[in-house]
Amino acid sequence: MAQLSMRHPVFGGFILHERDGAIVSVDFGAGEDAAADAPTPLLKRAASALERYFDGDALDETLPLAPAGTDYQRRVWDHLRAIPRGQTRTYAEVARAVGGSARSVGGANRANPIPILIPCHRVRAADGLGGYCGSSEEGWGLAMKRRLLTLEGAAFGEPTRRGI
Repeated sequence: MAQLSMRHPVFGGFILHERDGAIVSVDFGAGEDAAADAPTPLLKRAASALERYFDGDALDETLPLAPAGTDYQRRVWDHLRAIPRGQTRTYAEVARAVGGSARSVGGANRANPIPILIPCHRVRAADGLGGYCGSSEEGWGLAMKRRLLTLEGAAFGEPTRRGI
């Protein structure tokens, strides 16, 4: 599997992975071993697309993606790619569109092997931000989700307490 490591000053490091002419995963954090591989034209194109995205351009929807997952997960991920930049959907809204429950959509998001390019950051809880990259606790994951949504100009709000 070919891979390419890249770093952005605000969003951090990423390792892009390609197999059989498609992006199969994006991992957070730049690794030493990733730099050793000769980048393929697709990996260079994907890295350039991410750099342009971080500069404010739209995601490149023509990049070939091949995430490994169940049929249900792939339905969720396909739906996420259709959410326009700067907009969000709740887990329940996605569940109504693709079937399943808000919890199953959250599970599919957590299993998303190609974050950002499959924009799971655009899905939020009904009463706030929700989680990101498997974490609903304050820290790196939610900070990254906020940065991505802010970059896109999305209104995402913070959790509210009912009755106050």
